[in-house]
This record gives sequence, structure tokens and C-alpha cells, in this order.
Amino acid sequence: MATKQTAPGGARPVKRMRRLERRAQILDAATRAFARAGFAATSLDDIAAEAGLTHVMLYRHFESKADMYRSVLDRACGRLAESVGGDTFDEDSLPALIRAASADPDAFRLLFRHAAKEPEFRDLVDTFTTASAEVARWNLAQLIPAGPWLDWAARVIPAFTADAVIAWLDAGQPDPDHAAERISRAVHGIIQAACLTRPTTT
Repeated sequence: MATKQTAPGGARPVKRMRRLERRAQILDAATRAFARAGFAATSLDDIAAEAGLTHVMLYRHFESKADMYRSVLDRACGRLAESVGGDTFDEDSLPALIRAASADPDAFRLLFRHAAKEPEFRDLVDTFTTASAEVARWNLAQLIPAGPWLDWAARVIPAFTADAVIAWLDAGQPDPDHAAERISRAVHGIIQAACLTRPTTT
């Protein structure tokens, strides 16, 4: 059963949680704080205030702000992979991606908007981007002839889809029942462009 302990400095009592629950609480707060301004502009004070905890409590679970940020990104990647599924794209993939983004928009924005701008975490973003392109290429190979335009589409479509979903979030999540269909039409436009044959001259 959860109990309460008094926070230092006369702050409001801190509810005692199991370690995993407390870590999840901190990650939730860190996700919100980082999503507002990115890694560099977010301080531990910001995260502590968001979580309603002290620095001491943060350091019981994470070695540093960088460790916390990487943990936030790892969790976001894991949850996204679990929501969207495996390496095969089908008619359920895009709706699942949109549901995941809608359920945790801060994590989605952090993963696809902020993390790419943080040099310290470029390795994680590059790994994620490369894996996404490889999965896309494998699926698109059934629709687009092998060659440079297949490679182009495999890189463009994951990036476009993420940007399209973020733009949908920023627009207030309009027409949620048909958002996947609208974005899918745009994706099919990219596929059609990649399939265009160069006209022959006589």
C-alpha cells in the first residue's frame, strides 16, 4: 500500500511508490517537459517541477539528464513498435501509428521532432531512421521497381508519414476517423511518383 513521506524544504508530501511506478512517473513528466523545449533547453528543475519531486528523487532513478532523455526515447521507440507491429505494412499500420501518436503526442513529437535536432542523441535517431528505411524498402519492393527511386521512396515515406502525423497533431487532430485515409492517399502519391517511367524519345 502506498504511503506518504515529507519532501525536503516543507514541500507537499511525496507519495511513496514502488520503484518501477516512480520511474514511470518521472519518465512521464520528463516526456512532457522535453517535448515542450527539447533536451538542451530543459533543465532538471523543469523536470522536477513537472513531476512534483526533488532532484534527489530524480537521481535515485537516473544518473543524469542525458540518461533520462535516452530512457524517454527508448521507451517511446518501444511503445511505438509495440503499437504498430512488426516489419510488414498493411491497412492497419497507419491507423495504429495515428492511434499511438494520439495516445501520447508528447512522446511522438519528442521522438520525431526534437530528438533529430539533438547531436548527443544522433546515434539513436540514425539507428531508428535506418531501421525504418529498411523496413519501408522491404515492403515497397513489392510495388516499386528496384533502383534509386525505390531507395528514394524508402527514405521519403517514413519521414513524410511522421511529419504528416505531427502536423495532424499540431492541427488539433481533425477528422480522426479519416486521418489515416488522408495521409495514406499522400503516401500513395509518393509511391506513384517513384513508379513513373521516364518517357522514351524517338
